[in-house]
Amino acid sequence: MTRQNVSILIVDDEDIVRNSLSGWLEEDGYQVDTAQNAYEALEALNRRTWELYFLDIKMPGMDGVELHHKIREVDPQAIVIMITAYAAVDTAVRALKDGAYDYITKPFDPEDISRLVHNAARQRQLEKENIELKDQLEDLTRAPKIIGNSKHIHEINDLIDTVAPTDTTVIIRGESGTGKELVARAIHSKSKRKFFPMVIVNCGALSESLLESELFGHEKGAFTGAMQRRKGKLELADKGTLFLDEIGTLTPKTQIDLLRAIENKEFTRLGGNEVIHTDFRLICATNADLEQAIREGTFREDLFYRLQVYTIQLRPLRERPEDIPDLVRFFIERYKRAMNKPVGNIENKALSMLMNYQWPGNIRELENAIERAMVVVKGNVLRKEHFILNNSIREGMPSDLSLKEIEKKHILSVLDRFNWNISQAARILGIDRVTIYKKLKEYGISREQHV
Repeated sequence: MTRQNVSILIVDDEDIVRNSLSGWLEEDGYQVDTAQNAYEALEALNRRTWELYFLDIKMPGMDGVELHHKIREVDPQAIVIMITAYAAVDTAVRALKDGAYDYITKPFDPEDISRLVHNAARQRQLEKENIELKDQLEDLTRAPKIIGNSKHIHEINDLIDTVAPTDTTVIIRGESGTGKELVARAIHSKSKRKFFPMVIVNCGALSESLLESELFGHEKGAFTGAMQRRKGKLELADKGTLFLDEIGTLTPKTQIDLLRAIENKEFTRLGGNEVIHTDFRLICATNADLEQAIREGTFREDLFYRLQVYTIQLRPLRERPEDIPDLVRFFIERYKRAMNKPVGNIENKALSMLMNYQWPGNIRELENAIERAMVVVKGNVLRKEHFILNNSIREGMPSDLSLKEIEKKHILSVLDRFNWNISQAARILGIDRVTIYKKLKEYGISREQHV
């Protein structure tokens, strides 16, 4: 804080005191104002505040001690220096106990005043920086808001509040795009681990070997291309939270290694012998039918029960359309700021259309629809013509299809819409390109066969 930015108010009923102090401090480069009594100072406080205050203890009417209390009510961080004669030192000491920064006695030494004000201004600056850092820390650790006002969303928030303070393992289940990662972040942000990292691993985006290296790390020379030691996500999540998304895609070998790490909170890096201990809270998510995977022998039953300690089941957006208006307003506001557009509303016909649509891609698809509409809109209201929805899924799909069949049809429909551009389709679907390739392999479909 430069001296030009430090403002000082001197309150004293003696002209010579006000003139002397203000003259010295202005020579030092400070901004100085004066008041001849407490009432004049309080009137000025209705208009602004100052960084530092010099208050005479003995003034007619309201004295400096009472004025000090009133200043504190307006500005709790105010730096107050009391002005006193030797006969009133005891009163000044009592003012220090009430929060005054220091006191000076008449007559004054200009050098002592300069040194005192310099130190006081420095303290004020440190207090401001401390407050700013606390605000920034609160912003970083503040739990994300789960948008919606349905009974289901209230239940989800209650479940989050219940489990967050514990170290219990949580599995979040629901279709793709329902907000599983957002719920995981909310749990972490409301937990005692919120000041430590939340480490995220998308298990479906990596091959078995890459995922094991990502989770457990590796030593130099563990495999071709391992030029140096690398810490894994389990190690990086120490004292924090490890979030494993798409847990249902783990291979049997990785499932065994992960189960051991979860149960013992220890592991070894690939190519290493050192046992590494780690303290992490595990949250995982899946859109897969793990019970069916157990019956098919692709998912370990012991790992399933180790993960399914506390379950949060997210309903798809089509089952809670009453949340759509809140989500629409939230996304409009988000992209209004990001795109610097004056859009502030959506017509009723368009909102009704969005509420009647089935949203196979759930909230992620809704957000993409709003973003696209915000790109093309010219005025300040979103209308039906600004939205492109994949109504073919809703209108032409039989009602007796399994979830897997619906997923297959939706992925192929999006691929067709974008002429099998995998990157564009992945963005619309809210998944990565690797997952699409895995799904196509699972379906036994290639572009040449489908087109």
